[in-house]
Amino acid sequence: MLRKLIYTYGVKKRNPSLLGYLDFLKKSDKWSQKDLLAFQLKKCKEFLEFAYTYSPYYKEVFDANDFKPSEFKSLDQLKQLPSFSKEVLLKFNDKIKTDFQFEKKYISSTSGTSGQLLKFWKNEEWDSHTRAAIFRGYTWYGVDPWDRNGYLWGYNIDPKETRKIKFYDWLQNRFRVFSYNSAGIEKFARNLEGAKYLHGYSSVIYELAKLVNKSGLNIRHKLKMIKGTSEKVHDSYQEEVKKAFGLKMLSEYGATESGLIGFECPMGNIHIAMENVIVEEENGEILVTNMLSRSFPIIRYKLGDGIKLADTSFKCSCGRAHVVIEEIHGRLGEKIVGKEREYPGVLLNNFFKGLATKHGLLFNYQVRQDTKGQVDMDIEQEELGSRPILEKELKNYFQDDLDFDIKYGQSLHKMNGKLKNFISTLNE
Repeated sequence: MLRKLIYTYGVKKRNPSLLGYLDFLKKSDKWSQKDLLAFQLKKCKEFLEFAYTYSPYYKEVFDANDFKPSEFKSLDQLKQLPSFSKEVLLKFNDKIKTDFQFEKKYISSTSGTSGQLLKFWKNEEWDSHTRAAIFRGYTWYGVDPWDRNGYLWGYNIDPKETRKIKFYDWLQNRFRVFSYNSAGIEKFARNLEGAKYLHGYSSVIYELAKLVNKSGLNIRHKLKMIKGTSEKVHDSYQEEVKKAFGLKMLSEYGATESGLIGFECPMGNIHIAMENVIVEEENGEILVTNMLSRSFPIIRYKLGDGIKLADTSFKCSCGRAHVVIEEIHGRLGEKIVGKEREYPGVLLNNFFKGLATKHGLLFNYQVRQDTKGQVDMDIEQEELGSRPILEKELKNYFQDDLDFDIKYGQSLHKMNGKLKNFISTLNE
């Protein structure tokens, strides 16, 4: 009861529209596809009209393409507009953001999986309604957001940061690992005995499962849900995870700028949150329109992942009519190999996001590893006095386990047409 009270109080303070929207999503969870599409059309028209009125950039784009939101009568009309890459969002950031005065908004930044960090404002409804869609997915597994949970995300060994993170974790009834060594992960695994769900980087959950199985830990847990996010959940992960915890790892699919795109149901299908986003498949690539993103409109956004949508006639045995994403490509969980330890490659995203939050340093970067314990790091921006900060934070993160060769003012290399932030040749 105490945990629910803390959660409810926090939500009403930070995300006042969340609970009401969650109630709505529980009802729309049972809608027919016809009803869902009708809702999308109405909501999308309102969103496009808003973007045209308040975003200088989209007004120019709409006019240049003779696109009139007031005459929007079919979702197919979105194809009259071009798609927009992350480079566009970075280049025209100031013109894309809307000049509407929101009562509440939050600064947000992407994790930089493409090597490019994007910073923008999220209006309260965007943030709250995205969270509500995630929490609706939790209800499919009998989980409440205030339940005790284990969180496998980044870590920060700076004492001041650690204390702050632990306090926020206490408020959210969660615990995490602060050191990716055997002792730290074993302690985390034993703490799962009092948790209802486990979530975080999919590759780290997989590593945790391997450790549990290898060490013969007898974890008497009551987990109802194991959720992998930020990386692709590979089929090869599932055997170890099931062996360790008796549950498969489900997928939560989305990104900071796109919001939640889809959540995996108990039948194993990823259902699109159609009340919030419109997903198009163009030449095998996903395009996302986020109808909540009024402070920084996301329209036909090229997220960079390859997908395959299920046929519109497909009916999931769970009973939900929301369109299903059949396949997701990309989001690979590669590893950085230190002298003594291994790290999930996605930790780089967390590291650079931390630099932006803590020091205001926005770097476009690419990391390459050809030798164990040695990492080459290319930074697109000029040094401008940032080297001491970067080297200090790298030292905090990786101690002496990795040596970094840092070069500034570099032109970042693209692999297979897509910029990758981490390239490793160790397993080639």
